[in-house]
Amino acid sequence: MKSSISVVIIAKDAQDTIQTTLKSLSAFDEVILYLNDSSDNTGLIARSFGNVKIVEGAFLGFGDTKNHAASFASHDWILSLDSDEELLPPLVEEITALVLDNPQKLYIIKRENYFLDKHIKHSGWGKDYLARLYHRKTHQFNSNKVHEAIAMDDKSIKVVLQNPFKHYAITDINQFLQKIIRYSDLASHDKKTCSFIVVIAKAKFAFFKSYFFQLGFLDGWRGFVIAIANFIGKFFRYTKRYINCKK
Repeated sequence: MKSSISVVIIAKDAQDTIQTTLKSLSAFDEVILYLNDSSDNTGLIARSFGNVKIVEGAFLGFGDTKNHAASFASHDWILSLDSDEELLPPLVEEITALVLDNPQKLYIIKRENYFLDKHIKHSGWGKDYLARLYHRKTHQFNSNKVHEAIAMDDKSIKVVLQNPFKHYAITDINQFLQKIIRYSDLASHDKKTCSFIVVIAKAKFAFFKSYFFQLGFLDGWRGFVIAIANFIGKFFRYTKRYINCKK
């Protein structure tokens, strides 16, 4: 087992995907699973894995929650994953072979996104490279409520790994609706938009960007659904900000 890396996952009600995720992490001696208000069988499933340590706590926004979860790790090198992601064997081999001798290095990994078991190559989902392996004393996630990312500075050394991992982004169409509610709440909290023209413009642009500029039409009907979901997500995010302004 790899004894210099702790895998850190935050999760809520992830019973449909967490077993696949945890099975792919058997090469790591420590997996921190931070559960926030989970009410399904996620914890029960996770307890069957000997290398998983479960921590329960509050959700503080995605960035701050991931940093807080990493504080429970035994190792300084952190591999950050989501509860609907899976490491494939070639990537596991690549990661476990790394010589982690420079804490300034930040390892970038390609994420392949799946919609109902179909790999989406366009719609803004195709070129998805994310910093996921980092040293917690030199790097951490920013404090964004949504769309969090590991903050970089002029000392950061980016290293792109060769092998990708899988992201089961949508396994049930209702996930789009659930994500729209949750993400629009987080992204509109304490923010205001005082022109409804901006609301309409943001929503329209989200559709055109996904479906035309990012070639979503090449993903067939899934590409159209993704574009519509982007439209609705932006529409309600900025509508909630508009309501904040009116209050």
